[in-house]
Amino acid sequence: MSDPAPLDFDMAAKVLAAQPFANLVGTELAAFETGAATLIVPVRPELAQQFGYVHGGVLSYLADNAITFAAGTVLGANVLTGGFSVTYLRPARGDRLRAVATVAGSTRRQAVVNCVITAESEGSDPVQCALAQGTVRSVERDLGDS
Repeated sequence: MSDPAPLDFDMAAKVLAAQPFANLVGTELAAFETGAATLIVPVRPELAQQFGYVHGGVLSYLADNAITFAAGTVLGANVLTGGFSVTYLRPARGDRLRAVATVAGSTRRQAVVNCVITAESEGSDPVQCALAQGTVRSVERDLGDS
């Protein structure tokens, strides 16, 4: 396997824009640098569960995607999530969700990444609502062939 192609902010933004589900929920790339990525999802009523909080599936998606993007900064663009866990700390509500993922350690073929998700509202301090950790693996084939 050759060394991974460098992944920069512009390429990462193109990868995100090519994800239909990311477009459906309105995911934005806020930061992208070696070892870290930050994604934002604007909160809107369609993302809520029956009590009006953001659905846990949205938080889980956001953790998964942020973890994978952060891993891509050290492994290259051809990566897939090997697995992740998420712990919900508080119900999520506010104007937007912010997922900050940082690589805790990596080898040539895999990375372990931690992620913190906060709910943000104008004029209020961010509220930590979920923590996640995942493993991401590089793949040897072009993902466009799937």
